[in-house]
Amino acid sequence: MMAVSSGKEGKTAMDPGKYVRYTPEQVEALERLYHDCPKPSSMRRQQLIRECPILSNIEPKQIKVWFQNRRCREKQRKEASRLQAVNRKLTAMNKLLMEENDRLQKQVSQLVYENGYFRQQTRNAALTTPDTSCESVVTSGQHHLTAQRPPRDASPAGLMSIAEETLTEFLSKATGTAVEWVQMPGMKPGPDSIGIVAISHGCTGVAARACGLVGMEPTKVAEILKDRPSWFRDCRSVDVINVLPAGNSGTIELLYMQLYAPTTLAPARDFWLLRYTSALEDGSLVVCERSLNSTQGGPSMPAVQPFVRAEMLPSGYLIRPCEGGGSIIHIVDHMDLEPWSIPEVLRPLYESSTVLAQKTTMAALRHLRQIVHEVSQSTVTGWGRRPAALRALSQRLSRGFNEALNGFADDGWSMISGDGTDDVTILVNSSPSRLMGLNLGFTNGFPSLSNAVLCAKASMLLQNVSPAMLLRFVREHRSEWADSNIDAYSAAAVRASPCTLPMSRIGCFGGQVILPLAHTLEHEEFLEVLKLENTGRSQDALMARDLFLLQLCSGVDENAVGTCSELVFAPIDASFADDAPLLPSGFRIIPLDSVMENSSPNRTLDLASALEIGSTGNRVSGDYSGNSTSMRSVMTIAFQFAFESHLQENVACMARQYIRNIISSVQRVALALSPSHLGSHGGLRPPPGTPEAVTLVRWICYSYRGHSGVELLKTTTEGSESLLKILWHHSDAIICCSLKAMPVFTFANQAGLDMLETTLVALQDITLEKIFDDQGRKTLCTEFPHIMQQGFACLQGGLCISSMGRPVSYDSAVAWKVLNDEDEAHCICFMFVNWSFV
Repeated sequence: MMAVSSGKEGKTAMDPGKYVRYTPEQVEALERLYHDCPKPSSMRRQQLIRECPILSNIEPKQIKVWFQNRRCREKQRKEASRLQAVNRKLTAMNKLLMEENDRLQKQVSQLVYENGYFRQQTRNAALTTPDTSCESVVTSGQHHLTAQRPPRDASPAGLMSIAEETLTEFLSKATGTAVEWVQMPGMKPGPDSIGIVAISHGCTGVAARACGLVGMEPTKVAEILKDRPSWFRDCRSVDVINVLPAGNSGTIELLYMQLYAPTTLAPARDFWLLRYTSALEDGSLVVCERSLNSTQGGPSMPAVQPFVRAEMLPSGYLIRPCEGGGSIIHIVDHMDLEPWSIPEVLRPLYESSTVLAQKTTMAALRHLRQIVHEVSQSTVTGWGRRPAALRALSQRLSRGFNEALNGFADDGWSMISGDGTDDVTILVNSSPSRLMGLNLGFTNGFPSLSNAVLCAKASMLLQNVSPAMLLRFVREHRSEWADSNIDAYSAAAVRASPCTLPMSRIGCFGGQVILPLAHTLEHEEFLEVLKLENTGRSQDALMARDLFLLQLCSGVDENAVGTCSELVFAPIDASFADDAPLLPSGFRIIPLDSVMENSSPNRTLDLASALEIGSTGNRVSGDYSGNSTSMRSVMTIAFQFAFESHLQENVACMARQYIRNIISSVQRVALALSPSHLGSHGGLRPPPGTPEAVTLVRWICYSYRGHSGVELLKTTTEGSESLLKILWHHSDAIICCSLKAMPVFTFANQAGLDMLETTLVALQDITLEKIFDDQGRKTLCTEFPHIMQQGFACLQGGLCISSMGRPVSYDSAVAWKVLNDEDEAHCICFMFVNWSFV
């Protein structure tokens, strides 16, 4: 609609009293422009009128109003769609909450009844004798049947009896009061939450339960959940030994399942299971499972080395159709993971219901929601791959890392003798084609000289450091732990294409994330490609090639309870195929204590305070907020190397030393990240006996005052150390660079380190040229001679790039030449005013 009035020359003008409609042709022309540019400038609107004669009788002001109205309608439409989706989620969540409330009411009634029962028993204890013939007794507040079970065997009738009993017990856990459930810490129901998650309190083993809504039909949900290796990354395999038909179009399956060990310090687990799939009268589907052992009288499975046989108590999935489409899912996981078989320090991993909920129960819901998201998002993303293909890549990375970490003999792994210490374990696989079906004999169609794979692995206990924080630092600052001295060993041991270069090659490269491929729903997991550029320290022609890494990072959210943090990566070719061989390596950090931390998500970037700087060993402490609680975690490191079999001894020696160097570096970083360094310092603490930083700050302030005539910092009477403290906490980014032909950064305050997303140690690997865009580099080239001659320059606002590749905007910048005590040029200092990430 628009208001127009006709003038004598046929022109139009705004007239609020009359309304006419745009013609369909006019609307079509305006819509085309709107899709190309929803907010056209005045010049673009005038250009549209000139290019479209059909709009010649419409004034630019009217077109401006049309676009305003069009943007308003689009915003309203999106908001209405969002509110409808939220309303559907709230309706389903309300139904789940009502069911949960009903269950709790039943549990309260049960407890009240049992309380009265106990009181009556106590009152009559002296007068009566307990009836031992009763078929049930009260134990721990719950009634358990103790009547003699009928004898059963491996016949269909015997297995059906076990299946029906499993179904009854599972439903009593999923919707009844068989287990006392408490809300999982940190999980609050809401329209954007994954669902209602609870953990067990006071039951045998560990148990977790979740209720959630997914936009998928029940039969499809059941099909996906039964394929456990596709979504449960700790699951190595599920073999179906036998299938028997059951009533209600159901089936009984005998399964053998193997789970990976999460660390080198514990053996893997396996299960011998009965799985019962059936339909209920209300149209719901049930998939329930339990272990088969001597107590059920069913068929037995002999022990398999090196696995420890664990027990699954009645568990499974109740899948109900939801009004309007989709399914409401109740998931119960209940296991006894035999914690007696591992060192006492690791037993929290096998005795924590929170860990079970994070790794298994919530993983199932996340996977289902990810599938729904992939169906709705059919577009091609990074490297021409659809979301499902990217998910498959991340699963291959995770699975390959687990295979290397566990090193099963049936995959071809064998252990080789060490050098007298047992801190690093070395495994060799001389038949890599058996490992996940890889073919390392050919790379990109050409024969490869690497015909064996070596894995070096180790585990270490970490004290008082956040796993998420430590992993973020390892991911963002490779130079802190990668050892470039390994190049000589790599050059001697590896003569293959970049696709099979070992992970040690990252020591000579500077890395940058060039393509984030995927980010999973509701879970901090990233799949990305890194390009590692050679720094020129290697003389080998092969080493001069760029190296690409496919990298998977998860568990970087410090507020997630019991989350395992992982960084897994593998070298790839720039045009790698979906079936290209991957040799994953990386880090896994598992918290042993369920502890919450209130800490800043950027604290990994604040290591200037605690890491050694150059040969002087400078240490500067920042001011950090947050309450850190003592915690323990176990870090497992596993690195794989492709090599020629006759060089096994050399490669093993190199790999063993490399892992030890990494362990040493990680321990240093962990110490720097511990609350004793990043805790409640009242302010910046200059290092004793190292006055370089204090002197540099004095030169910076003196030179700024000399060039501009004003003070950079407020006057202080507390000496130079206080001046250093004030500059360190200055809100604007202050960064110094050297006076070399290719200037590199040498110092920055806390804001400067945050802007560049680096530390004082890694700062020295960043050149001045790399942080500016094209326009910034042109401006710098123009102003740099002026800075050197006049000593001072003011730069217009613009964009620069952090070390992690993120664009940063700033309102203005000042550059000045820093003079030392002899009035000689020492460095150039930049101050970026009002910077922020774009």
